[in-house]
Amino acid sequence: MAINLSKGQKIGLTQFNPGLKNIMAGLGWDISEYDGGSDFNLDAAVFMTGASGKVEKDTNFVFYNNCKDAAESVICSSENRIGYGDDETVNIMLDKVPADVEKISFAVTIHKADERGQNFDQVSDAYIRIVNAENGEELVRYDLGEDFSVETAIVIAELYRCSGEWKFATIGSGFSGGLAALCENFGVDI
Repeated sequence: MAINLSKGQKIGLTQFNPGLKNIMAGLGWDISEYDGGSDFNLDAAVFMTGASGKVEKDTNFVFYNNCKDAAESVICSSENRIGYGDDETVNIMLDKVPADVEKISFAVTIHKADERGQNFDQVSDAYIRIVNAENGEELVRYDLGEDFSVETAIVIAELYRCSGEWKFATIGSGFSGGLAALCENFGVDI
């Protein structure tokens, strides 16, 4: 049974799941009532940061134009356009994550949000869940209950190393400026 977390909570993943090596982060959302006439396109992005808190190599920014890092430890899926289940997934092989990566941050952005007049006030039921990829067991879930208004990007959660263990922390931090604002925050030149 999955543990449901609230904003700001942390939990040890590998501490309570010995031998955990492969996980899947499932991200999902629904579009609230919207009559702007443009399609809504949300995308997952992953920032693999080092001790500086910044992305130290271009390949450590994983998103729709760069679906995996150089070590192939983090791999983003294509979008699920079927309408149920996770909208996007990210597979993480914890034992393959390079030693210089201390944190893996998960974000969601709205593609062309400013141009289309879209923001996270029009998105509902957003969540992230962490699943043991080897047996399909959902380990942790975080439902974003916060109301966002002008934000066009959100850092939802992060995995981080602590004393040789992988931990999961919920963030729920919104940004205006979409993917560009997130890239600036994480030190990625675009």
